[in-house]
Amino acid sequence: MKITALGVNSAFATGCYQAAITVEKIHDIIKTVTAKNQSNNVAADLLKAEIAKASERVYIPKWHSNFLIEFDTIGKRVEKPYRLLVDAGADVRHSLQGVGLTSADLDGIYISHPHHDHIGGIEYIGITTLFNPDFTPAKNEWLGGQFIVDKLLLDHISWPQPPANAKPDLFIHRKVLESLKRAVGPGLDTVQGIPDVCLETYFDIHLIGKQEDGETKVKKFDDGPGSWTMKPLFAMHVLSSSEEMASYGISFEYSDGYTVVMPTDTQHMMPPQLVTHYRRAQRIYMDCETAVTPTGVHPHISDLIHRMSPDIQKKCLLYHYETTPDIPENMFYGILKAGDSHTYPV
Repeated sequence: MKITALGVNSAFATGCYQAAITVEKIHDIIKTVTAKNQSNNVAADLLKAEIAKASERVYIPKWHSNFLIEFDTIGKRVEKPYRLLVDAGADVRHSLQGVGLTSADLDGIYISHPHHDHIGGIEYIGITTLFNPDFTPAKNEWLGGQFIVDKLLLDHISWPQPPANAKPDLFIHRKVLESLKRAVGPGLDTVQGIPDVCLETYFDIHLIGKQEDGETKVKKFDDGPGSWTMKPLFAMHVLSSSEEMASYGISFEYSDGYTVVMPTDTQHMMPPQLVTHYRRAQRIYMDCETAVTPTGVHPHISDLIHRMSPDIQKKCLLYHYETTPDIPENMFYGILKAGDSHTYPV
């Protein structure tokens, strides 16, 4: 299993503008200035001034929270690896582009909770995979050369929705599903000319976790000689005076017991039973706030430094909000940057 951090500056973080210039432009400037001065010993100040004039402002983004997990098994695209997106950021197009991927390269997505910085990319994934006739070989065969809208209209009685193997998986806790439907409904409930469009039109939905009948559903992903079992983890994220919002993180346990925990957005000390999962895990992907004033809805870096036990600290890969955290040396396993990846079990 390979985990890549697509975004580490979550929530409302933005990027910054910096002066930038291409290597080609610099080469041209050196040639031009050198030719004018008829010497190879061009003054550094002159070159600096010419480069500054040719520079442009470039936006350096900070992507929102999402991870890419790859399993060494065949996915819906009928090729390896199976790619699972964990949350979709406010707009996952950009962070996917950062690793050279698009929605066409995904097999599934997991949604932890319905805040915008975790579900904003759902509409992009749903729309682009729906209108991609080659999203899976099964979809291409089912369409038989027809446009998706014509296919759904003409075969509406026999195919009220595209078949499961023609659309990406969506893994989600049942308590998150209804909120997600309300949040993305305005953008996904209509397709020109097609009646009865809903979230199931775009995604093959798999409920995991505790069901209403008491059964607990998990998902197994084959990976090399073994398999990973994915389970949702309940954690309190926001607790107001009248409502609450849980965030269902996930744990991945390998056949040999090696466990990776991703709590997603949570309050570090609430609920305390998360500590049991932290102690059992070998690696923890921990979000943390770094602003001077804590919001109270995520673990703050000061909490993780002063209130987390050393044995748990050493398991934590931190991904952060706002500025990179300033931490004591050797206290945590590491700090994630966008694009960092790790392979498990190690």
